[in-house]
Amino acid sequence: MELLKRTEQWNISYEHALGETASWFFTQIRDNKKIFGRRCPVSDRVLVPPRAFSDQTMEPTTDWVEVGPGGSIEAFTIVYESFRNLPPPPYAFGYVLLDGADTAIGGYFKGIDLSDAKAAAQKLAIGTRVITKFAEERTGDVLDFWFELE
Repeated sequence: MELLKRTEQWNISYEHALGETASWFFTQIRDNKKIFGRRCPVSDRVLVPPRAFSDQTMEPTTDWVEVGPGGSIEAFTIVYESFRNLPPPPYAFGYVLLDGADTAIGGYFKGIDLSDAKAAAQKLAIGTRVITKFAEERTGDVLDFWFELE
C-alpha cells in the first residue's frame, strides 16, 4: 500500500481566560517583577509555573511562594532555524529550576553569544546558575522575563 503525504497549514488564533491562578501569576510578573509558585499541602512541593492542583497528588494547591530570581538550568536548546511566530534565530530556550521551586519553568536565555554552538552549549550546561531578568515594560506574559548567566 502506498503511504500518502499531504502538506497542511493551520493558523489558529484564539483568546481564552487564564483562570485565577495563572492570572495572579502573570499579574505579579507584570506589576511586581516577581515569580511565584503554589505549594501543594500534601507533598510540600512548590509548583512553578503555578497550578491550581498538584500534578502528583491532585490536591488543590494553597500558599503562594515567591521563587528565584536565581536558579539553575535543567534543559536547553539553541535554535538556528527560523519558525513562524518565534524570534529570529539564533536564540536559546530552556527550563530553569528557580531557587525555592520544585518544578522548572521555561524561558529564553539572553546575553550569550550563540554564533559558536559548541561554546554556547558549554555556557548553558545543565546546572549552570542563572538569574531572572524582567523587561522594563511588561504586559503580563512569558515574554516579560528571561534568564541570563549569573
